[in-house]
Order: sequence, then structure tokens, then C-alpha cells
Amino acid sequence: MNLNVNLKQRMLSSVLAAGLVLAPAVALGAPGHAAAASAQTAAASVYVDGAKLALSPSPVASKGTTFVPMRAIFKALHANVTWEGSTKTILAVKGTTTISLQIGAKKAVKNGKTIALTEAPMQVKGATMVPLRFIAEALGADVKYDAAKHVVRISSAEAIQQQKEAEWEKEQAANQPKALTTKQVVAKNDGKVVMITTDQGLGSGVVIAEDEILTNYHVVADAAKASATLLNGRQIELQGLVGYSEEDDLAILKTKTPLGIAPVDIGLGVQKGDHVVAIGSPQGIQNTASDGLISNLSGAAGDPYQYQISVPIDHGSSGGGLFNDYGQLVGLTAAGIDDTQADLNFAVPSYNIMALLYDIEENPPAKIAFLPSKLPASLKGATTDEIRELLEDQFAVISTSQGGTELKQFEVKRDADGWLVITALIDPAYYMLYGHASSEDLRYWAIDTGYKLRELLPDENIQLTVYYDQTFSFEPRGFDAGEVTANGDGTWRVRFPVIDYQGKDKAIVRVNA
Repeated sequence: MNLNVNLKQRMLSSVLAAGLVLAPAVALGAPGHAAAASAQTAAASVYVDGAKLALSPSPVASKGTTFVPMRAIFKALHANVTWEGSTKTILAVKGTTTISLQIGAKKAVKNGKTIALTEAPMQVKGATMVPLRFIAEALGADVKYDAAKHVVRISSAEAIQQQKEAEWEKEQAANQPKALTTKQVVAKNDGKVVMITTDQGLGSGVVIAEDEILTNYHVVADAAKASATLLNGRQIELQGLVGYSEEDDLAILKTKTPLGIAPVDIGLGVQKGDHVVAIGSPQGIQNTASDGLISNLSGAAGDPYQYQISVPIDHGSSGGGLFNDYGQLVGLTAAGIDDTQADLNFAVPSYNIMALLYDIEENPPAKIAFLPSKLPASLKGATTDEIRELLEDQFAVISTSQGGTELKQFEVKRDADGWLVITALIDPAYYMLYGHASSEDLRYWAIDTGYKLRELLPDENIQLTVYYDQTFSFEPRGFDAGEVTANGDGTWRVRFPVIDYQGKDKAIVRVNA
């Protein structure tokens, strides 16, 4: 809080301050020498943050300036003070503020800047006396004089800040929206959540502007086109991305025509245990509502999914809205762990959404379009080495409900029948631990990879086989012929297909998990 006083108020303050000393006036010695206050002078009381200061000697006034003992006032205002006796210099430090004064000098230095004083610091009865108002205001305090009670009241910078925070909290509490029932939360936001269909898959989205929809980055990362289906069944074509954050798994899409839907209200901050409501399109069942709790909060750096939620979601829920009990959007449902009864699901927090919105506002896009494909338009005429390099770069990682695994040792060749034969190895440890639980994810990876390869090589017969390959010091039994071979050094190699994909105009996939 800054003390702004007009000329009239300054004159009045001087008159009132002068009233602190009754006739006969205080006799002040020469600069640097002790001065004695008249015994008839009624000393003013000084209060800091409501507490009366014990001052010895009592405050004195000289030509409208009130002086108080140095150490008492600096201590009360939470500043450290040092006295240099040889130069009669006072040095005070509080945070980033440094003040120096000298007995008899009508100037002070604050943070390197010289400031003129009406009266110089003095010594009274062996005590160093400093100008009260200057010291208090230089340290960010507020000074008021109560003439009727003959009291100087000071509010420290800390007290002023606490008062500001209390007023802000009071204002926030007054403006806090009314809590809604789950039914009311759904009613408020159901029409503001859409289903997103791309040429690659399905997801959800939330209306944040007349012609903008928020979703997860992974919903539209590989899309060349997309549309949004509104609650009333109306379909809106999407023009492309306004902005995105791959790290935070967020993307904002622009529609080709206005939506005619009021945007969601965005709220900030949740706590563990808060009740939340999700609306999305799990498994393509549009605008399914579910509720649960904020189960946990992640503090891991770089983790976009900071909110763990117990709200049931599924594939297709990505990009759906997560709302608090005031009907405000606090996150986007984004991911989950399958094959568990614990409802281990995750959401991107709204503060990351706000960060993306601010970034777009500061750096608007030069062009609105879908992201360019990471794949070439065609692999026709490509060598087997070029195909292998593409596979290693774009298809080596398999993401599953049990985590990810990276395929190794890709080989690409054309056999005697003209087939394009692709082989790779799966991590044997991952397969042993998670192969069965990940079988559907392995199948989806094979179907997706095979589909994209067939688009790039439409005239090819393609076989993609991922093998388990491991060496043992004993001869394993129970495998099919040819799956266990002796290495000739007392070890045996076990090699069998985990994934076998074959396709051209149609495809077939087998998973051995």
C-alpha cells in the first residue's frame, strides 16, 4: 500500500506532528551532540501493527519531524540495523532495501539513491534518534497520526500485504460460484462436449470458443482431416490446428463454421479428494457422463497427466471434459491403465490449458491446418534399407496398457515369391512379464502398422513378423519344431513369432501371447 498524501494533507500532518511537543519546545543540541526533550513534553505513543512500542527515550519532534529511537523502530519493522560509531552512520537492511543515514546529515541513501531529509538524525540522552515517517515509509510501511489520541500508528509492509491477501481471499470467497449437483454439472456442460472423428480414430473435445474445440494432441496428431459431432447430432468439419503442445498432450482445433455453442468456463486448481465429473465418448458412445474423485496429484516434471482420477473412462474419452462441482473445466481426460479394478485414469490439468491459450494469444498461428504427416506420401520405388529406416523411426515403439516396449533389429527383404518380408525382435523380458496382458495392444499395433504400410505400398504383399528371441543354457522343451535350435556351444536359441501380420487388399493378424 503506497501512502499518497496531497499538499494539504502534508501541511496538516506537519501541524499535527508539531503538536507532539508542548511548550517549552524540545531543546536540540548541535548536530551530532545529545539533545534533551523537555520534561513537560507529553510523549506520543507509537504503535506498530497494533502493538505499542516501548521507547526509551520517548519520541521527540523537531520542526514537524518526529524522531524515535533507532533500534526499536527498525526491529519493529523487521529490518537489521548496524551502527558505525566512527562515522556516526546508521545502516539498515530489509530484504532488497538498504538505507543509510548519518547523524547531523539532512540526507539519506536508499538503494543507492540520495533522498533529502527535513531534519537530520540526532542523539537524545545517548540514544540515536531517526525520523519516524521516513524510516517507516522507506521500509514499505504506512504511517498515520491520531491527533485526538496523540498516537502514531504504523502498519508494516508485512501487515499491509496480509491485509491485501485477506481482502483478496474475501473477494474470492464472495465471487465463488455456487456448488452444483452432478446432474446440474452435466446439464451445464453436456452440449459443450463433442465427439471428434478423424481419418485415424475417435476421441472427444470441449468447446472453448465460438469456433474452437480443445482436445488431446494424440487424438489429432496423425490426422489429415477431422469432424466434430455435436450433442444434437450435427456434424461440423474441422479446418485444422490453431495451436498445440505435444509435451502437454493438448491441441486446439478450429471449425470451418461457427458452433453456436457457449464455451465452457475454465477453472484452476483442484485438491486430492475433490469430486469431478467427466463427459466424453468412450468406445464411441457419445457424451457419456461419469464421476469420481481426484485420486492423486503428480508432481513429476514433464508429466502431462498431473491429475490421477477414479472417474471411469475408456478409449474415445481422450479430450473429454473433466469438470469440478462448480461446472468449471479443470482438465481433459487423457489416459488410463487397462486390466485393473482400481480405475487408474489420468487427466491433463487446466493450468496447462491456460498456458497453451496464452501462448496462442502471444503467438497466433500463421496458418491453420492439420499437422503434416510424419510418413512419406508413398514408398513406391524405395529400397529395403529405406523401408527399414522408416520402420525404425516411426513404428519401433509399441505403446500398451502395461507401458511401452521398443522393437529391435528390424530386417526388410523381398523373398522369392515377391513378398515384402519384415522382421523385428520384441524385448523378451517385456514379453515374459506383460505379453499376455498386452495381447490386444500388440494386435492393434500390427493392424495400424500394416494398414499404413499398405497405404504406402498398395501393390505389395506384406508380411510383418515380430519374434521372441532368447538364448538359454539348457534345452527348453514343449516348443514347436524349429523354434528351439542348438548353438553348438552348449546353449540353445528359442525363437518364435509373437506377432504375425499378412496383408494386401485384406489383412490377417495372429498374436501369440
